[in-house]
Amino acid sequence: MISVKEAKKIILNSTQNFGVEEIPFIKSVGRILKEDILADRDFPPFNRVSMDGIAIDFTSFKNGQRSFKIEGIQPAGSEQISLNNPENCIEVMTGAVLPNNTNSVIRYEDITIKNGVATINIDEIKDAQNIHSKGKDGKFGDLLIKQNTKISASEIGVLATVGKSFVKVAKQPKVMIVSTGDELVGVDEIPLEHQIRRSNVFTLVSLLERLHIPSETAHITDDKPILKQKIERYLQEYDVLLFSGAVSKGKFDFLPEVFNELGVEKLFHKIAQRPGKPFWFGSTASLSISEQDVYQNEKGNSKKNTIVFGFPGNPISTFVNCLAYFYPWYYKSVGVEVEEETAILSEDFVFKPSLTYFLQVKLSYKFGHLVATPITGNGSGDLASLVNADAFIQLPNDKNEFKSGEVFPIIRYR
Repeated sequence: MISVKEAKKIILNSTQNFGVEEIPFIKSVGRILKEDILADRDFPPFNRVSMDGIAIDFTSFKNGQRSFKIEGIQPAGSEQISLNNPENCIEVMTGAVLPNNTNSVIRYEDITIKNGVATINIDEIKDAQNIHSKGKDGKFGDLLIKQNTKISASEIGVLATVGKSFVKVAKQPKVMIVSTGDELVGVDEIPLEHQIRRSNVFTLVSLLERLHIPSETAHITDDKPILKQKIERYLQEYDVLLFSGAVSKGKFDFLPEVFNELGVEKLFHKIAQRPGKPFWFGSTASLSISEQDVYQNEKGNSKKNTIVFGFPGNPISTFVNCLAYFYPWYYKSVGVEVEEETAILSEDFVFKPSLTYFLQVKLSYKFGHLVATPITGNGSGDLASLVNADAFIQLPNDKNEFKSGEVFPIIRYR
């Protein structure tokens, strides 16, 4: 049994690069950018009018002039016109190019227009007011979005502005999520007294959807030959296999044996934590070239580098292990750095075993600080308790008593 720190280190040393693909920019929300986005022109590309009103030569106002004959109109989207007489003005619309020979814009609310003459009703204006200067937001060639940024609606607007109709993003891993156990039935089925509906697999699907990772699902009964046959195929077809159940010490927990027989190297099995202690992790990529050659010769096919996460079957165990281990593995694989978040424990808490404890908590803000309040559940099988909490707070294994006011890392799921 290894520590949480050791387990995470092993997992983060097993990351993969899934390559890059180019997709329509409007489909890229939530994906990881794999190119720097540069300004293809100055932003804005011209001196831009930022208020509907009139544009004047500020010198005329400074010299005491308050009424200006309207010489023309400069709409948004039209070519730039010029003010011919500095004692006149031009009506301008928001987003329009600032007319030549003008340098200040006075909004309609501050003027009166009568018989083609605009009269300014305020005593003070500033030179260059209500003008968004050319290049103020960025110059040609400036870095606007750096590589490895997670694309949101904000980035979509910038991509559109620079004309990036297609954008390079990290490819997502091909993932299969597998549940095991004869006690599990479909969501739309009526379970017998000794059965329960499948839930973990759909929890995992949803957790991966938060990362915009598509996945497929399968359910395999507790039959070792069938398990072995199907998993052998999955190892050839998928980058990642996520299992829920059959990795502990039960007589029908065949997965560790099956993984070994199929050439998946065990990197660890069991972590000193609660919940989720029986977690199994391995990889076919860890095999040496000679070992892979042996497997290929014996089985007649090549070995795909596949990562295997074998989560315990209890719902909370599956949930927390996915957040605590799969998420960091994925983020590192696609080049994203995630800062650790912490919260203040709101009340004293005691946990006797020398294990790292992922305690369910409700989050709130008090006086600007993030506070975590423990939520009482009924163990790792209490799936319903997840809806009453927002996160797990990670309590270290080197103490048994945790005091109100102490700060610990958290893993949010809301």
